[in-house]
Amino acid sequence: MQILNAQFDEVIFFDRLHGAPSSVLLLDYDGTLAPFAPQRERAFPYHGILELVTSISRGSRTRVGIVSGRPLLDLIRLVGPGFELWASYGIEHRTREGAIDSPEVPLGLTALLNDTADWIERRGWGAILERKPFGLALHARADRQMFPSAAPSILAQWSASLMERGLEMFSFDGGVEFRPIGRHKGRVVERVLEESGPDVPIAYLGDDTTDEDAFRVLRGLGLGVRVHPRWSATMADAWLQPPHGVVEFLKRWGAARFPVQET
Repeated sequence: MQILNAQFDEVIFFDRLHGAPSSVLLLDYDGTLAPFAPQRERAFPYHGILELVTSISRGSRTRVGIVSGRPLLDLIRLVGPGFELWASYGIEHRTREGAIDSPEVPLGLTALLNDTADWIERRGWGAILERKPFGLALHARADRQMFPSAAPSILAQWSASLMERGLEMFSFDGGVEFRPIGRHKGRVVERVLEESGPDVPIAYLGDDTTDEDAFRVLRGLGLGVRVHPRWSATMADAWLQPPHGVVEFLKRWGAARFPVQET
């Protein structure tokens, strides 16, 4: 792990982590726990990584949350039970015990998203579309030849209507997305900080521009880690490369949290 923020003291953080009664570890999914895949439904976790996360969650006095822009049902299918999930940028929430908190989607928004999706699919561009409960995304990775021609036409036709319905448009590493205004991963970090208190060691690992909101909120309050094969400008405190860097970080976290057995 390479430290990027000169104000962050890695030794002090892990010393605090070792002695704290509780801790928090928040993890992005795509690009952090799992590689990107052209077929999003096949973006399975890196080998063995969920076992490490499970071990930390069950035995190390750490609250573990997986934070993603994916819909909740997608995350449940990919990671299974036993994890706290913050889906749709935190709009949908499932506790570790399985309780689900998900607001109803306004009927007008559902109708507009359906109309948009139908229009896209009728033109043969469905491969790049991800229809979400509260928005939609267009993915370049799904078809890199289709995306450059299809995306501008889709945006010209539908962006104004989607934004009038309370969605904001933003670019991410691999496409463009519409989501409810003000709903982002930083809001998840804010809520967890409120629930956990100021003295609990907390870290957030993420790979994308959508994770910068989380890094920004956490700056000076915990550890933000940018996960990416290459360095780029970021608000994170540190940088590591997937998957081995993530595996080593999780092992280090576990070693700091698990109590030493007396012999």
